[in-house]
Amino acid sequence: MPNSPLRAAFAVLLTLTALNVPAAHADEVTPVEVTVNARAALAKVPETGLGTNHAIWDTNLGTNETADLLKSAGMKLLRYPGGSYSDIYHWADHTAPGGYVAPNTDFDTFMGGVRRTGAQAMVTANYGTGTAEEAAAWVRQANITKKYGIKYWEIGNENYGNGHYGTAWEADDHADKSPNEYARHVVSYADAMKAVDPTIKIGAVLTTPANWPDAIVGTGDDGSWNKVVLSAAGSKIDFVIVHWYPGALDKSGHIPDLIQLTREQIAKYAGPGSERIGIAMTEFNTGSSSNGTNTQPGALAAADAYASLLAGGVFTVDWWNVHNGIGAVTEVEGHTDYGDFGLLSSGVCTSDGTVCEPPLNTPFAPYYALQMMSKFARPGDQFIRAATDQPKVTAHATRRTNGDLSVLLINTSSDTSYPVALDYEGFKPAAGAPTVLTHTNGATSIATSTTGTPTAQTLPPLSLTTLVLRPSSAPAGRPGAPGQPKATEVTHNSAKITWPAAAPGARPIAKYELHRQNGAVTEQLGETSGTTFTVGNLNPGTRYTVNVIARDTGGALSWSSPPLTFTTGTPATSSCSVKLTIQTDWASGYVGAIDITNNGAPINGWTLAFAWPRTWQSLGSGWSAAWTQTGPDVKAVSETGNGSLPTGSTATIGFVGNYTGPNVLPSVFTLNGSVCTLQ
Repeated sequence: MPNSPLRAAFAVLLTLTALNVPAAHADEVTPVEVTVNARAALAKVPETGLGTNHAIWDTNLGTNETADLLKSAGMKLLRYPGGSYSDIYHWADHTAPGGYVAPNTDFDTFMGGVRRTGAQAMVTANYGTGTAEEAAAWVRQANITKKYGIKYWEIGNENYGNGHYGTAWEADDHADKSPNEYARHVVSYADAMKAVDPTIKIGAVLTTPANWPDAIVGTGDDGSWNKVVLSAAGSKIDFVIVHWYPGALDKSGHIPDLIQLTREQIAKYAGPGSERIGIAMTEFNTGSSSNGTNTQPGALAAADAYASLLAGGVFTVDWWNVHNGIGAVTEVEGHTDYGDFGLLSSGVCTSDGTVCEPPLNTPFAPYYALQMMSKFARPGDQFIRAATDQPKVTAHATRRTNGDLSVLLINTSSDTSYPVALDYEGFKPAAGAPTVLTHTNGATSIATSTTGTPTAQTLPPLSLTTLVLRPSSAPAGRPGAPGQPKATEVTHNSAKITWPAAAPGARPIAKYELHRQNGAVTEQLGETSGTTFTVGNLNPGTRYTVNVIARDTGGALSWSSPPLTFTTGTPATSSCSVKLTIQTDWASGYVGAIDITNNGAPINGWTLAFAWPRTWQSLGSGWSAAWTQTGPDVKAVSETGNGSLPTGSTATIGFVGNYTGPNVLPSVFTLNGSVCTLQ
């Protein structure tokens, strides 16, 4: 992340100018179909969901004006002391050897701003040049002496950037810079800090899926950074830390896999009880190198990413940074983009003085995106599925605690006003115009109106629009929501789902329905009068997300249970088996070896087939077979020398797989049409 107020992490490579083409009239454009499904529940909005970073080199860190602006934006978590500065910062004397410490940025000043904002704090303890004793003393000062009640404590910041993988930007005085050494210290830090205050939550640094150096195995290591850290320190931590600067505005589609792969690593390596471990994205910025850092396209991408991350269960997303400073200056969609990663202007100029930012604390467009998020998704609300049939328009939705629905619509088109037709499943909106909140390109506030209908709206170009909808009726006495489902006995085509019973309402509960999420559409998989259901006819190697809904004897439906996501495997026995081994991985590609074992009758000539799970994956090259790719489908056909596979024999082939997003490995392989057991 950027570490000084005048540095940006990405150079702006392309200048965009405003289009002079007038916006198309709504009646000339096919209406966008928007589906909002109140039966397909996702994660609840956490108290700490909307966050941002402060930095000790920012003189305005603790001013009342800054705090009041952050409060107005709905910020609920503020992080300190600021990115890589965390690993050189010593709280007791407020120094950062090798860095700049601005006046009026000490810990107590920061906490004054936190309280004025109405937020919680997250503190990053110094791993790079500090000690466990220093961190424990900070906990004592904060929570025992000062009674600040700080719950969340990170151990270091981006410590994989200490040179162990060849690139160094993070301070680290330890002679051993391996992930094992970091994990060993996480354990000692956690023990020392929790001895002072057992109620605090400790976070450990992970690499983000498909972001360097994720999946790379360093010299002498037993695995990747994440594997080593989770295996050694998983029992001592309460959350993991990831950072994400996607560098483009169209990466929100990566988020479900980014979250899922992180959860799978936690479950695989962190040991018993790992489900307690949360995910915090303590640094996020769109980091766009071509489409604008602090203008409207970046704001739209920010809102989309925040909504997607929080809907996936990340408990805080923290913007980098409150103030950051001017970078490469361009024109984007008719407005000056200062290349500034801040939410608020630093009021500074380029080094040659030719371009100056707006006055100090002027909000940039992403500020309004986060402010819109605070109005759209409030703590305690629950995200639900929403989708559109137009790539230029994105939809998110939440069910509010009072039964209302809010729908966030994002139009990324530069020149088209899109009419939208909204359809609701599991919710009937009240008649009349809903409350509509809108932020458009260049606007300096969010406009509020009462316009359109619950099923028809028009979205201006480059806009954020939130609809707040009341239900047509609010029948009393509905049953409560079933509890968190769990999956056991998962096979290639079935899974046993269990859940805590729902509390009955005015009438007894008659049955429970199990619904699968398929985009914004739900498919009922079955129903039962009990709290266990074994669902069959599932597809091998497929990720499923399901909810449980209770129905009472009068037909009234409960709200959905929390979501459950599980993945089916491959057949326990088959005429063939496949073992995929990753021999080396460089965070954008890997060398894979596939062992193919024939468990059936002798074969003379074979074809191994699989499909890439994601569009951002592709075949680079292959050997020991004739490799081809058509769309997502890959085939490896035997060669003259290895086409004969007697019963029990094995052939080994290899390939290079490329990826530009989270690398979900192929898990379903067929040999001459038969699904193989994946070893």
